[in-house]
Amino acid sequence: MTDGPLIIQSDRTLLLEVDHHESPACRADIAVFAELERSPEHVHTYRLTDLGLWNASAAGHDAEQVVDALLRWSRYPVPQALLIDVAERMARFGRLVLEVDPVHGLVLRTTDRAVLEEVIRAKNVAPLTGPRIDADTVSVPRGERGRLKQALLKLGWPAEDRAGYVDGAAHPIALDQTVGGGWALRAYQEQAVEEFFAAGSGVVVLPCGAGKTLVGMAAMARASARTLILVTNTVASRQWQAELLARTSLAAADIGEYSGERKEIRPVTVATYQILTTRKGGLFPHLELLSAEDWGLIIYDEVHLLPAPVFRMTAEIQSRRRLGLTATLVREDGREGDVFSLIGPKRYDAPWRDIEAQGWIAPANCTEVRVTLTDEERMRYALADPDDRYRAGATALSKLAVAEALCHEAVAQGEPTLVIGQYLDQLDQVAERLGAPIITGKTPTIERQRLYDAFRQGEEPVLVVSKVANFSIDLPEASVAIQISGSFGSRQEEAQRLGRILRPKSDGRQAHFYAVVSRDTNDQEFAARRQRFLAEQGYAYQIVDAEVILARYRQHQAQSRADPSDATDPIPPTAP
Repeated sequence: MTDGPLIIQSDRTLLLEVDHHESPACRADIAVFAELERSPEHVHTYRLTDLGLWNASAAGHDAEQVVDALLRWSRYPVPQALLIDVAERMARFGRLVLEVDPVHGLVLRTTDRAVLEEVIRAKNVAPLTGPRIDADTVSVPRGERGRLKQALLKLGWPAEDRAGYVDGAAHPIALDQTVGGGWALRAYQEQAVEEFFAAGSGVVVLPCGAGKTLVGMAAMARASARTLILVTNTVASRQWQAELLARTSLAAADIGEYSGERKEIRPVTVATYQILTTRKGGLFPHLELLSAEDWGLIIYDEVHLLPAPVFRMTAEIQSRRRLGLTATLVREDGREGDVFSLIGPKRYDAPWRDIEAQGWIAPANCTEVRVTLTDEERMRYALADPDDRYRAGATALSKLAVAEALCHEAVAQGEPTLVIGQYLDQLDQVAERLGAPIITGKTPTIERQRLYDAFRQGEEPVLVVSKVANFSIDLPEASVAIQISGSFGSRQEEAQRLGRILRPKSDGRQAHFYAVVSRDTNDQEFAARRQRFLAEQGYAYQIVDAEVILARYRQHQAQSRADPSDATDPIPPTAP
């Protein structure tokens, strides 16, 4: 027995003692191949999954490195059966290889003949393969490259794709590093581009605010080809267009927007997921139109949100280089395997705390503020139908006074603040209480952009926003986020919302993320689930009773009434 921070169990769970002095180093090692499942105060539970091990294999980590990490950090002897299982699972990746044969075209080749015999007889694989070429090789129709990889992954035999990529139609693109007094790609951004191009497809995982867009633009410059960029919404599209004009050699005439408002196809086209998934007569006309273009590179922004129809398109364009960008590969629908198969494995992943230590994202303090509901609210929650119970707890009126008190403190200290929530009626209530503007999915694009600009320029100290602001919104000035409700236990949403405030601040100050949670309800349980991904990145939530926040607010109100000249808060006081 040693004094390691990790307890490894035969059911593939890893228990990490959070307070151990070697916990941060251990976390960094195991995050390469293990997934965090639970993160209470003292012991975090990780699990070894097949997909996590295969992602590690695709990124160049072998079984020996994984086994060494487990042995190095384990407090007790590691179960021998688990070590064998890890080695055997990782050895499955690469026994099947997709490649191009000079005579037969696309083929599936094996280093283990029995594996090939097994998979080509599988019901979901047989229709995706062609004639047998020899004992170790079977032909594959080019259009089935993506679907075959999906089917093989589900069988537990992930194929390594070495079939290469077409260059697509050429279009010159260069980075303009003279803008803003000059800039350069950061070392981790350059490494991410190198790792991507060494493989030709795959996913780059970087924290919000760490410059994923720059990685995308650097990949475009490296490819110098017609590029399709897929984004979450029109506001994100406009931000990409502005960045492309500012930081590359592209002119306005080179860049097209394909959205609900415009239908432009140009050498660089920025399209929204929403327009691509528009169905007419059972077909996806916009998807088919864009799929037919000769792209050399396709960039999937916020790839963890990729809708099902776009997966289908991606299965059919496997000969194009594909770059996925995201802050977290967590998908609440469990389709991480489809991202692995169709976009590509994780090629580069920078831990959030590492980027923070380098000064590229702001340090963040996370706080869960627990609100005690009134007797009436508790009874309403207890009597709610099971399907409505979460909403009853998450939208309790008692949260509004806490949100106001937190806003008061933040604005008084000059901190630009976002109030974020899931439910529109709750957001309307808090916006009215704060006298702050609100942005939802119904807000026209031009009005969203106006409000975002006003916030960036300090004209609006507080914005109330729905989930439309979760992704791809550049608000570098935001330093406080107050979450009053979330999408059940969505880990990726929690990470994205924290990401809204992680742009480094000019004065080096901390960002503050508050999650306002109703005590003794499933709102509290879902909050614990949402926090899992951030806990994996090393963020710990401090728990504060709402009454502490409210008491400070009442004291400040009393002082303001006693000495009105001392009132500095632009939010008009409202009785909690």
